[in-house]
Amino acid sequence: MMNTDLRSAVDGRVLLPGDEGFEQATKAWNLAVDQRVAAVVEAVGAGDVAATVGYARRSGLTVTAQPTGHGASGDTDGVILLRTSKLDELHVNPEERTARVGAGVQWGRVLAAAGPHGLTGLAGSNPVVGVTGYTLGGGVSWFGRKHGFAADSVRAFDVVTADGEQARITADADPDLFWALRGGGGDFALVTAVEFTLYPAPSLYGGSVMWPGHRTREVFDAFLEITAEAPDELSVWFNRIQAPQAPPMVGLAVAFLGDEAEGRALLARLDKIDDVIADKRGPVPVANLGDITAEPTAPAPVRSRTELLTGIDDAAIEVLAGSPIEPVVGLQLRHLGGALATSRPGAGPSGPVAEPYMLYMLGLALNPEMSAAVGAKQAGLAEELGARVSGRKPYTMLARGERAAAAFSGETIARLREIKRARDPQGVVRANFPVLA
Repeated sequence: MMNTDLRSAVDGRVLLPGDEGFEQATKAWNLAVDQRVAAVVEAVGAGDVAATVGYARRSGLTVTAQPTGHGASGDTDGVILLRTSKLDELHVNPEERTARVGAGVQWGRVLAAAGPHGLTGLAGSNPVVGVTGYTLGGGVSWFGRKHGFAADSVRAFDVVTADGEQARITADADPDLFWALRGGGGDFALVTAVEFTLYPAPSLYGGSVMWPGHRTREVFDAFLEITAEAPDELSVWFNRIQAPQAPPMVGLAVAFLGDEAEGRALLARLDKIDDVIADKRGPVPVANLGDITAEPTAPAPVRSRTELLTGIDDAAIEVLAGSPIEPVVGLQLRHLGGALATSRPGAGPSGPVAEPYMLYMLGLALNPEMSAAVGAKQAGLAEELGARVSGRKPYTMLARGERAAAAFSGETIARLREIKRARDPQGVVRANFPVLA
């Protein structure tokens, strides 16, 4: 019956197990995540989203939405996977400094449209990450120290509720749902479009500098010195790279909302470190923000882990800058603080984040043995850091096997669960990391 009823309910393509192309359509961006779903619906508009929700509600099924699957958890057994990549509306209003995007739009398109107007959204490091999923999870941006979480810049959501109704959600129209969607994940309604504030970026300076691994301690010391006095306009990320069968490297990635002269002055400490392999700092067009870290954009099998750190002392320095990281291929320490640590009236569930640093560890997961080894090393590094690991994790950085409750205070997760039970008692909508799990 699903074959006939679901296909007749929507205009977009419906793929079921056994159909040609079904297995490919189920894949997440992280190829190590296996998504065993009941069906894939490729929505061509909000009407398809509403029809899919209506069908799921009548059939006792669950719907989860993914344009790209960057945040996939694998918790999808038996669900209808709703692909929203064709919801690709994009409109930038430079006079009002706003953008409106469909649920399938990626950050690279937004930045390309906003940049010529001297504006930017609160994007992260990778241009192919979807705006909607990133924002629903809070969104830790290059510019978060200056402007806070991406979710707190949202002005309105277009959604399909768990009842299958289309609605526009604002702070005035539905304050509880608006609050929950601004960083609490996608567990409360299916978002079809987002409207958010853009910020002035008439000039942007940034890039990366790389050194051989034997300069790691010097680079880390420079990272600590620079971030100790960094203005909110400056974000600095420390990176250790251990590619398979390659010598270790260390680097800093930087983004500064200001001109080149001031940016170079703030980072002058780096010019004292010898043996530079590459220095790619310079003026950066907003559209090229992703070039700063040049992260892979093609799907790959990976295993990641993120921790928030309460501070850096000598013991932490030894772990982060001294301990071998293999088989982890990338260890990144982001400086937070600024607006991310500030309590703001009307903010969503994400903040404030008191921890000044975010540690992100990434490794390849080409097979189960490699994945297990990477996971063990990530766990070992976190264990070595001990009490400096706060235990809280940004929702947008949760990884497979983790729970939404790790991202929020007890009071916040209790409120999110109350809203979930009130708005979706049947459990028709499921986020990558459900709040009731």
